[in-house]
Amino acid sequence: MKLPITIHQARLGSMEFKVIRPAEPLARAVLADHDRHLDLYLDQDAARRIGGLWALAASSPRSLVHLPIRGNRAPSRELPENGMRQLDLVLLHHSLQFAPSKWKEIRGRLGPGRPQTVTLPAPGDTDEAVIDYEARHYRENRDLFHQHLHAETLFMTGSAKVFRETAQHFLDVARDGPCHVPVHPSYPYFCTELHSNDGILGDAREIRMEYCDEWDS
Repeated sequence: MKLPITIHQARLGSMEFKVIRPAEPLARAVLADHDRHLDLYLDQDAARRIGGLWALAASSPRSLVHLPIRGNRAPSRELPENGMRQLDLVLLHHSLQFAPSKWKEIRGRLGPGRPQTVTLPAPGDTDEAVIDYEARHYRENRDLFHQHLHAETLFMTGSAKVFRETAQHFLDVARDGPCHVPVHPSYPYFCTELHSNDGILGDAREIRMEYCDEWDS
């Protein structure tokens, strides 16, 4: 999979931060905060590209992967925009030990960025294609997502392994969503989720990813 991105550098004091963004806007992606859980509404293109960015976060432990989507319009059949809290999304490796309180200042210092295209392996091409679901529930498991909320941005912090293993959720939405909706008119929803029973959420809320085919222009 070839994924066009832009790479940005921002200096804060003596530290320099690398921020990766999608090269083109993810216009049909909305992350909605519902207090107890989060919903991520996607069309096919957004689901495919976010799956790629999710996988890229696994192989970029020194970078912040930023999805600037909080200003997007909501899908027309899903939610009224009035009163809905929308968020940006940042994906980062836990070893970076990044403080979300720095984000607003870093975000304000980002320039146009340098375009680049990365090539990601197809699903199943890596050595970790077989997931040990039972091991996720061991007490010793440290491959967990943690979340922080700051400056209208959800920070998803995790290990390379948990990012790599969960990127498939988005690719499932991109592949199966467009086929499911037309043949299920009475229930035109295709979704998957990062669930609390999956053994991948530490200090983190559940995230439901839903395919949407009708969007306001």
